[in-house]
Amino acid sequence: MMRFRLLRGPGWRDFCAACLVWILLSAAGIGAEVVPAVAAVNPITEATNHLGQWIWDAQTMDKQTCRLWKSFVIPPGAAVARATLRITVDNGYRLFLDGREIGRGSDWKTVTEYDVTWLLNAGAHVLAVEGFNDRLQAGLILGLRIELMDQSTIDVLSDQTWRIVPASESHWEARTKPAANWPLATVVGKLGTPPWNNWPYGVIAEPGLRPVTLRFWQALWFQISLLVACGLALLGCLWLATQLAIQARSQRLLQLERERIARDIHDDLGARFTQMVLLAEIAKGELPANSESSAQLQRICEDARSVSQAMDEVVWAVNSRRDTVRDFANFLCKFAQAFLKDTPIRCRLDVEPDLPLEPFDLAIRRNLLLAAKEAINNAAKHSGASELILRIHRHTGGLRLVVEDNGKGFELSLTDPGRNGLSNMAQRMEEAGGRLDVSTAPDRGCRIEFSLPHTHDRRYPRWLARLFGGRKSIPAMQNPRLEVATEVKVT
Repeated sequence: MMRFRLLRGPGWRDFCAACLVWILLSAAGIGAEVVPAVAAVNPITEATNHLGQWIWDAQTMDKQTCRLWKSFVIPPGAAVARATLRITVDNGYRLFLDGREIGRGSDWKTVTEYDVTWLLNAGAHVLAVEGFNDRLQAGLILGLRIELMDQSTIDVLSDQTWRIVPASESHWEARTKPAANWPLATVVGKLGTPPWNNWPYGVIAEPGLRPVTLRFWQALWFQISLLVACGLALLGCLWLATQLAIQARSQRLLQLERERIARDIHDDLGARFTQMVLLAEIAKGELPANSESSAQLQRICEDARSVSQAMDEVVWAVNSRRDTVRDFANFLCKFAQAFLKDTPIRCRLDVEPDLPLEPFDLAIRRNLLLAAKEAINNAAKHSGASELILRIHRHTGGLRLVVEDNGKGFELSLTDPGRNGLSNMAQRMEEAGGRLDVSTAPDRGCRIEFSLPHTHDRRYPRWLARLFGGRKSIPAMQNPRLEVATEVKVT
């Protein structure tokens, strides 16, 4: 907060009181001479203490800006106890110390006092003032008094040693040395001479100035490092976006190629197998029923139908339009019903409604399909069950598939691993990154559970998979290493 101190002599009340005392003493016959009290310090002397002379450019004009510059040195090892700067300019000014603006003023009849103790230390320093003259006379008057710890003082006053800085100079406030073309200042008036003889009217004391504290994030090195880091991050993002765009394009081309292959297999090979079966049926009808050729043709027809069915599975697996969890569940349910149709086993389906159309990677769904088919085939061949339940549900972001029958069951520890297909199912689930649980006991049926923690490649976020693949999964890395262990559990 600024403090304003009015400088004036003894008031009329003090004068009247002194006169009254003198009259009373004279009436009482006391011959003492009483003199009215006066100020201990002349107001002009107090306001102009340690000030220099009025200085300005060699020429004075209305609406003129004048730049004045002065350097000074505090001896090495010296410590500053107190430093006070007083200044005023007819008509206004901006004050700089070591390139930092520390004050402004516009009333030349008032002297402004700055406490710059904390801004000064041993070494070279620069004072710079940008003064402005509105009209008529112009001048700067300044005094900086520096009191050192060793009781010595340094006075920097406004005098003819100051320099006038041309308007064409830039960053002149922080220059430590003057240029050769900077002329010396001109003394335009001494202290107490007209037109500045009836000033000052007061002193404005500014609060003590403190050094500017720079945080580390405000330092130049940090800002440059941050810009470099941001630039590198931007380049990395551009590179990553380019790679993802290339992979997305490659994936789309791969999907189109898969669709073409599936269509060609279905339209070309499927038609040929159908034609082969029809020709074999016609040839068999022309032969005697019990002939050896008729039996061979019957076997050819059955093999052709089996190959056609296997080819349909290949077409389904290759077709990229079927890369979803819902399509997988529909295909497996149809397969189970068709496979168990000619057996005494009743097939029951427990499928979660509204399964999502989220991506289901080809490698994962292929291994899960083959493992589930192996479980259904084993149940049909060895369980002796009357009922088989196929359950497909989601769980914790993944998928759970259960094949359960009410057959005779078996003792898992006594089975031959090379014949029951459990090792094949365990290996396929390990490749898919899932888990196999087998629960069985004699006369208690068998329950085989396949659990997948995810149905698409989780190396990429889900939003990225949707962005670059829509319903399809985005390209996976070559030779992915799945580290989720497969567990076979008996309960």
